[in-house]
Amino acid sequence: MSENIKSCMQVMGRQARVAAVILSRSETAAKNTALLAMADAIEQSAATLKTENAKDIATGKAGGLDDAMLDRLLLNDARIKAMAEGLRQIAALPDPVGEISGMAYRPSGIQVGRMRVPLGVIGIIYESRPNVTADAAGLCLKSGNATILRGGSEAIHSNQAIARCIRQGLLKAGLPAEAVQVIETTDRAVVGELITAKEFVDVIIPRGGKSLTERISNEARVPVIKHLDGICHVYIDERADMAKAIRVAVNAKTHRYGVCNAMETLLVHEAAAKNVLPELARLYREKNVELRGCKKTREIISGINSATEEDWATEYLAAILSIRVVTSLDEAIEHINMYGSHHTDAIITEDYTRARRFLREVDSSSVMVNASTRFADGFEYGLGAEIGISTDKLHARGPVGLEGLTTLKYIVLGDGHIRV
Repeated sequence: MSENIKSCMQVMGRQARVAAVILSRSETAAKNTALLAMADAIEQSAATLKTENAKDIATGKAGGLDDAMLDRLLLNDARIKAMAEGLRQIAALPDPVGEISGMAYRPSGIQVGRMRVPLGVIGIIYESRPNVTADAAGLCLKSGNATILRGGSEAIHSNQAIARCIRQGLLKAGLPAEAVQVIETTDRAVVGELITAKEFVDVIIPRGGKSLTERISNEARVPVIKHLDGICHVYIDERADMAKAIRVAVNAKTHRYGVCNAMETLLVHEAAAKNVLPELARLYREKNVELRGCKKTREIISGINSATEEDWATEYLAAILSIRVVTSLDEAIEHINMYGSHHTDAIITEDYTRARRFLREVDSSSVMVNASTRFADGFEYGLGAEIGISTDKLHARGPVGLEGLTTLKYIVLGDGHIRV
């Protein structure tokens, strides 16, 4: 079996490498035609997508998947529409491939600049969310990359149904169907083959739980773009507008629980705590959110559990929130930089100077002022969609869109120039 998987992955790798060459020189119009055709096929296949997704949901429930995982797995009309809209937004974005920047004359007379080019072949390994299949295919295609997608076994029927829509779009535009390949087997051995296929794959992007990302980071022989977890914070400053603070803090936690940009820890300045925490506690309880607090928090909100050191470093992905009362902006920033995952953190304040300090000193890939952490998303940032969020500092950081899926090469223009 292992030899068969190795052989199949080598075939897919070779096909992807050939397709990547074709995509790298494809016209923008052809790529956009494919994207729009994919979007149309997804909308026209909505009933089929929901039927196939229902099989995955049923299997997931029978297998004991928790509510957060089932929520990630679900395809409904709104999410199907969002997949199609994401592809159309990607089609409307400028094509980064071939963009030339920084052209300048050197004293020798040559011109030196940089050109944006595709990475090549991108392997993407993800869990649960079937919408990643469409998002990843669209972003890789527009940025001129071929891609090999390996979704989780829990979403196999959904992913294959979406893959058929993607194939329709590619063929309609006259592009190779092998530009986007979705692995059909659920055998975990394919992951090991994919992340070590240096001769075929240029970059690996994992999207899933911390254990998956850690495994890939440790075992991959191909460069990895990743984030391990999303321990996101909202800090309510003493100079916050309390109405804004309540609205943002509720949304950041309860809009969706099982996503990486949901708030996991709420920090509140001690001067604002007595004004804002009782009302927030009432609203969280209405939504059945379990609260865990520091000593000062528990003096204000009765009947909640004590937050432990482990809580500050935990991504719950569930209806659980840890709360800490802090004495200053300095303490809030120190807490975030110590316990956070460098994903997304927000301050609620009307003080311009404090907002600027927070933006400058919090070391995260997205830092926000008076806005919910739920906005940390490629779609919301105008990227059309995202292929993931990177908390690394190289090569991309934050939501990874088209530009993050390309690299730069130097170009030199001369007219018979020689070095003397």
